[in-house]
Amino acid sequence: MDTKMTEREKMTKGLMYDPGDEELCKGRTEARQLIHRFNNSMDKLERKDITKQLFGSTGEKIYLEPTLRVDYGYNIHVGENFYANFGAIFLDICPITIGKNAMLAPNVQLYSATHPIDPTERNSGLEFGKPITIGDNAWIGGGAIILPGVTLGDNVVVGSGAVVTRSFGSNVVIAGNPAKVIKEIPVKSE
Repeated sequence: MDTKMTEREKMTKGLMYDPGDEELCKGRTEARQLIHRFNNSMDKLERKDITKQLFGSTGEKIYLEPTLRVDYGYNIHVGENFYANFGAIFLDICPITIGKNAMLAPNVQLYSATHPIDPTERNSGLEFGKPITIGDNAWIGGGAIILPGVTLGDNVVVGSGAVVTRSFGSNVVIAGNPAKVIKEIPVKSE
């Protein structure tokens, strides 16, 4: 029995993988074709349909503005009532999972991709990633960057221009470079 993982399996699990693999190159090409259609469509229902084809999973109520950029799309999972404003970038070599009722302001960048720090390893052409998870009711401010391996809890607000280099729990406002907690959010019970 052959238990060798494919490059896609390695990639999705956050292991070192070869991005020049034929299956991965084909996946990026297919994603770019869908993205081209998405970014050039004036029809919001067509864009929604393309997003549902492109992303790994979505809620029913989603809305994304063009322009959108992804690596593969199939590693992106968004919940119900998801909104992304203009210029969203998802480098989704590892899963990017976003809960329900999430909003991304313009030019938000979610990077699950990374590279080895050691120059010999980096020059080998291999790379790896770390998943990103964002909880329910998140609001990510304009131009914010979420780096590989970050988990954000529920009800998190990320200030515009923040660079989020580490994980944070629920019910906080974070901002800055690197991002830090600037305020706790008192949550009203329903």
